[in-house]
Amino acid sequence: MLLRAIDKFFKHEASGGILLMLSAAAAMMVANSSLYGAYDGALSSYLRVTLNGEGLEKPLILWINDGLMAVFFFLIGLELKREMLEGKLKNPADVMLPGLAAVGGMIVPAVIFAAFNWGQPTIAGWAIPAATDIAFALGILALVGSKAPTSLKVFLLTLAILDDLGAIVIIALFYTADLKLDYLYLSLIPLAGLLWLNMKGAHRVAPMILLGVVMWFFVLKSGVHATLAGVITAFCIPLKDKWGKSPLHALEHGLTPYVLYLIVPIFAFANAGVVLTGLTFSDLLAPLPMGIALGLIAGKQLGVFGVTFLLVKSGMARMPAGANWLHIYGISCLAGIGFTMSLFIGGLSFSDATLMNEVRLGVLSGSIISAILGYTALQVAVKRQATEATATVH
Repeated sequence: MLLRAIDKFFKHEASGGILLMLSAAAAMMVANSSLYGAYDGALSSYLRVTLNGEGLEKPLILWINDGLMAVFFFLIGLELKREMLEGKLKNPADVMLPGLAAVGGMIVPAVIFAAFNWGQPTIAGWAIPAATDIAFALGILALVGSKAPTSLKVFLLTLAILDDLGAIVIIALFYTADLKLDYLYLSLIPLAGLLWLNMKGAHRVAPMILLGVVMWFFVLKSGVHATLAGVITAFCIPLKDKWGKSPLHALEHGLTPYVLYLIVPIFAFANAGVVLTGLTFSDLLAPLPMGIALGLIAGKQLGVFGVTFLLVKSGMARMPAGANWLHIYGISCLAGIGFTMSLFIGGLSFSDATLMNEVRLGVLSGSIISAILGYTALQVAVKRQATEATATVH
């Protein structure tokens, strides 16, 4: 019975989002208990992988954020390539509405954040509220049930994927440390190998993964954020090999459960530990957490809903099939669940423990409020649609 319940849970679309919430809740409980010392000590402990004095030496938190999250971005890269070649991003006409909504949903939150933090060192975190957490947002949508139009899931998924693509570009352009060109040049060697294997339609993925790991090491040492190596490696995985099989599909299918149920929850547990001791309501009103929270809540709603409204009303795009404006508002709210990506960009923006605690406070409050608003709006929209359908029949 228990095994059947567990199997049913992991087959549910919302399971990834629920596990993410549980991991964040566990992190907050530990961070505000007597276990905090052990929790912080473990994340701050150094892990060294060296050969003759050369190699990597980083605290555990950075192995998680630079290493495990490179696997997360590798999976995003696989999804992006598949969608571009044969999925939702293949037809430009289908991409325009969620694509421009994604752009609006990144610009407006950044502007709101900047309004609160202009002229202060915290302006470095301007991109934190621009992100959307795919697993969390889709998990909340799945909780609404099958009565929501299928087009909404497609709209949200496309919007979130393009949002992730925008986040990748932002990380590459604005969150690169002191550049070491010698390591960057060395990274071109495994990249050349990956491109060659992709061109010949290689079937075995092990050599490509090995080359990707080598490139990750060189990119990390160069100062460019190493998660980008995961995306680049993913784009070098062949969609079809020389026998017509798909290494990309097989790798994406095999990797998804490990990322969704292991890597992302570990990241959440390591990064969501907000220390509430000594915090007051006025702390939430500080420029950094307030800019993040309002960026996620108001910025995403204004950006996503506003752009969608303008495009549909101007006749430049069509409303997703079966959806109404309350559905779109609900999706706009769900786009305000930043969580994983927002915490990740926050970690790139600040190294100070106090500022990171403020980042967590802003991200968690903004994401939770966005999730509640989105779920409520979608539930009301579904019930109203069902009532109208019943009234039409009678």
